Amino acid sequence: MGSYVILGVIALLVAIFVIQGFKIIPQAETKVVERLGKYNRTLESGINIIWPIIDSARKITTRYASNDLNGRMRVTIKTTDRIDLREQVYDFPKQSVITKDNVTTTINALLYFQIVDPVKAVYEIDNLPNAIEKLTQTTLRNVIGELELDETLTSRDTINSKLRAVLDDATNKWGVKVTRVELQDITPPDSVRDAMERQMQAERERRAQVLKATGDKEALILESEGKKAAIINKAEADKQTKILEAEGEADSKRIKAEAEAQAIQMIAAAIKGSGMSPANYMLAEKYINTLKEMASGQDSKTVYMPYEASAMLGSVGSFKDMFDKK
Repeated sequence: MGSYVILGVIALLVAIFVIQGFKIIPQAETKVVERLGKYNRTLESGINIIWPIIDSARKITTRYASNDLNGRMRVTIKTTDRIDLREQVYDFPKQSVITKDNVTTTINALLYFQIVDPVKAVYEIDNLPNAIEKLTQTTLRNVIGELELDETLTSRDTINSKLRAVLDDATNKWGVKVTRVELQDITPPDSVRDAMERQMQAERERRAQVLKATGDKEALILESEGKKAAIINKAEADKQTKILEAEGEADSKRIKAEAEAQAIQMIAAAIKGSGMSPANYMLAEKYINTLKEMASGQDSKTVYMPYEASAMLGSVGSFKDMFDKK
C-alpha cells in the first residue's frame, strides 16, 4: 500500500513538472527565460517547453494609465513576465516647462513606442516605463527651452519631430523604437492667455480697419473712374454731334450750291443773246430781295440806298425791256 502511495506522489510530481514545462505564449507577446539566473533564450508565440525549477521567466515592469471619475490620471505600475511586442502608448501627466522667453507653460504629451528587442528591454534598463517617462520630460524641457512661446504654440509638428528623433536615439540602447510623439495640450498661464486674446482682438480690429480703408479707397477709385468715363463719353458724344452737324451743314451747302449752279445755268440759257451776263442778273436779284426786306418793316419810313443801286436798277430795267420784246 505504501508503494502505491509513493508511486502516486511521484506520478503527481511528474505531471506537475510536465505541466509547468509547457508554456503557451500568445501572439505579439514573448518571455525572456533564464536558466539558473542566466539568460537562456527568448520564447516565441505558440507552445514552448522549458525545464521547471531551473528555467524561469524574467519579469519586467509595465505601466498602466487610466482616468478616475474626476478626470485625473491614475498610473499603475505592475511587474509581469510577459513582454508585449505591440505598439504601446504612454500618456504622461501634465508638466510645467519654461520657454525661451521665460514663460511657464503646462504641456501634456503622448508617447508611442514598441519593444523591438526584449533582451535589451530586460537587461539594459531597470524600470523601463519610468525611464521612458523621465527621458521624455527632460527632452521636452530642453526642446521647449529653445523656443519662444509663439513658436511653441505654432510649431507642434516641429516639436514632435525633434522629440521623436531624440527619444528614438536614446531608447535604441534599451531595445525600444519610439514611433511617434504628440503634444496634447499647451496651456500658457491665465495672464498670458488674456494678453494673447487682447492682442488677437486688436489684430482683428486692425485688419478690419485696413479692409475698410482698402474698400473705401477702391470705391473712390471706381467712382472717379466712372466719372472720368462719363466725361469722356459725353465729350465723345459732343464731338460726334458736332461732326454730324458739320457734315449736315456741308451737305446742305453743297446741295444749295448745286441748286444755285443749276439755276445759273438755266438763267444763262434763258438770257443767252441779250448781252447781259448771268452774274449781273443774279446780283440784281439779290439786290431786289434785299430792298424788299428793308421796305417790309413796320417802322421803316425811310430807306437809304447805296449809290451803286441805280446801276443795278438800270440793269433790272433792261431785263424788263428784253422780256417785253419777247
